[in-house]
Amino acid sequence: MSNSLGDILGKKKFEEPDEIGQIKSFVFELFKQTPSVTLTDSAIIISVSSASLAGALRPELHKLQEQLNTPKRLTIRIG
Repeated sequence: MSNSLGDILGKKKFEEPDEIGQIKSFVFELFKQTPSVTLTDSAIIISVSSASLAGALRPELHKLQEQLNTPKRLTIRIG
């Protein structure tokens, strides 16, 4: 008997990479907002809900980059 994709994936425990948790914690501590984070091969995309939050987060990216200790480029996306 074959299993459906939903059955197979429903049993899998997905773990969030450390970078994602660190970014979400960093943004939440400063702005009380939780962003969505996407990892690619060369970049980390931080999606926030408003332009004002993106503008406030931009000067903090240097601190976040040092905290993460990653060569990936940090990018902010609104949406």
